[in-house]
Amino acid sequence: MAWITTISVWLIPLLICTILLYGTFKKVPTYETFVEGGKEGITMAFSIIPFLVGMLVAISVFRASGALDYMIGFVKPVLALLHVPAEIVPLAIIRPISGTAALGMTSDLISVYGPDSFIGRLAATIQGSTDTTFYVLTVYFGAVGIKKMGDALKVGLLADLIGIIAAILVVSFVFGMQ
Repeated sequence: MAWITTISVWLIPLLICTILLYGTFKKVPTYETFVEGGKEGITMAFSIIPFLVGMLVAISVFRASGALDYMIGFVKPVLALLHVPAEIVPLAIIRPISGTAALGMTSDLISVYGPDSFIGRLAATIQGSTDTTFYVLTVYFGAVGIKKMGDALKVGLLADLIGIIAAILVVSFVFGMQ
């Protein structure tokens, strides 16, 4: 196992050196290209700030308004019939919106129920099998100026739903319902 640690420590520096050597071999001004990329990165970071602020405000309003609690109460009887813990519903709802908020919820679920509990394992699996769809659409599509994102939103949310269902099925199959 020590060789895996050694490889993981050296992989990124070796990759960077390989890219720089290849660029130099191809007569690309590597340092100047790096600096230009840094300038573009800073410009893009400033351009996405309005999109990030809008998304964070929307998340705060959603949670503070009680809409999240209402949704949980609404689906709790159906989840009980399916033997799915209602505690994961906030995570399943917030995960497509904000990765940071979802990570906080996952940490809370694991600290309350334990990492080896059904809920802890399910939360960790949902965290890893879904994406931050609204974040991706808001930030990346906004940064490049794409205005029409309806189809991407539908496909992204469908993929998140499938990821959540697959997480529930896999964790139930591998670790059993509790």
